[in-house]
Amino acid sequence: MKKIGFGGGCHWCTEAVFQQVAGVVRVEQGWIGSLPPNDGLSEAVIVHFDVGKTDLGKLINIHLKTHSCTSNHSMRTKYRSAVYAFEKEDVMDAEKIIEELQKGFDEKILTEVLVFHRFKENKEEYQNYYLKNPEKEFCRRYIEPKLGLVKKEEQT
Repeated sequence: MKKIGFGGGCHWCTEAVFQQVAGVVRVEQGWIGSLPPNDGLSEAVIVHFDVGKTDLGKLINIHLKTHSCTSNHSMRTKYRSAVYAFEKEDVMDAEKIIEELQKGFDEKILTEVLVFHRFKENKEEYQNYYLKNPEKEFCRRYIEPKLGLVKKEEQT
């Protein structure tokens, strides 16, 4: 069992995305901070996964394809595009994976690989947001298209 953090968009969306991935055992939703200058909390999730059923490359690929990883938009402080590594070797592995995946993107990937430092879990009422609220307009408009991308990636 391993864990990795992902930030990039709304943590409700990111949580729902990774809850659909085979091999993911648990998703914690909240805010992650790294070390300075990226120590401010940003919406993110911690993904616990079974390395016998999925790998870091697949998870990073899904992450990059389900948020605006090439857009330097005005909300980047709240929605930092990042992979948060818990182990030193995961930093190097994630950097290599992103470098390789860059070939599939027309614009430069802005996602940073950062060292995990701290986590603040979201309130219970917002945990499993999509699973509790699939009929809400937010879920239909923003989460369901991303789940379609996950389904497509899972089939390849």
